[in-house]
Amino acid sequence: MPPRKLPRHLVWLESFAASVESGSLEAAADHLGVARSVISEHLRALEEALADGQPLLERGPGRRLQLTARGQKLYEGTQTPLHQLDLKRLRDLASAESSLRLGLNPTLSQFLLSDIAEDVARSHIKLEVSFGSTFELVRQVQTNQLDLAVDFTPLPPHRGVEAESLLRLPFVVLSGPRSPLAAQHAGRRSLHVRDLTQQAFVDWQRDDPYGTANSARFSAHTVSVREVARVQSFLLLFDLLRAYQACAIAPDLRVLRSFPEDLCVWLLREEEPQAVEVVALQSSGGAPSEAAQLVLAGLRQRAAPKRRKND
Repeated sequence: MPPRKLPRHLVWLESFAASVESGSLEAAADHLGVARSVISEHLRALEEALADGQPLLERGPGRRLQLTARGQKLYEGTQTPLHQLDLKRLRDLASAESSLRLGLNPTLSQFLLSDIAEDVARSHIKLEVSFGSTFELVRQVQTNQLDLAVDFTPLPPHRGVEAESLLRLPFVVLSGPRSPLAAQHAGRRSLHVRDLTQQAFVDWQRDDPYGTANSARFSAHTVSVREVARVQSFLLLFDLLRAYQACAIAPDLRVLRSFPEDLCVWLLREEEPQAVEVVALQSSGGAPSEAAQLVLAGLRQRAAPKRRKND
């Protein structure tokens, strides 16, 4: 089978990356086994295609090549699988326009995205939003596909990713408005795991760490519940609680936004209280962009009074 031929823009990109990493056009040419003039042609073609002819590289002290601001954005953003680097993606990376690639846990998108979008829009920053599981968000930050991600803990092992805790959330018991639990414990502010014995219960999927935590709780207190449903996302939980008149154990998101008024909510009492954190994830390989710093500042500001209230 003949070797696969790369699209032209990826050939140009290869010359660009080799020039950055070797520090000169001559060294890049030696590394790739081509003439210096070929490297120059590829760089010019890349600059015309992506940056309106503006330079991506310039001579620095000692005539060593260094990245321009556009070149820096492009180089950082191209440390990612080749199949994702189409020409439009490269143009976005090399654009002089400020932008932010943001990844969100689907649940947190409902609680945080509107405020984040307001901050970013006021500063005229282009926002690219994607949603994913914890594993997907960590992997995309590791491979520089995202500038910033916001998610819940626990996190998978994440070398090369810096995590900042924004909020610490305790757990609560939720139930449908006509559930037996609501009738038995009306007026109480908190419940123990033992109070859930033989109740209809909505759990998280088996590969979800919250479901594992619930199993450990029930086992530790010799509690048996009647599992009536499993759910992947917090966003789907409320309808199931109403339909099955069941209960669930979940993070207390009221510090971000109120639960639906018809649901019953109790703090969960535990001998060793557990909590989940809302964290911001960034690559630890360099300084965060101005756009990422702007969003982080807004998140910290909004989280501060809620963190104090929760403490």
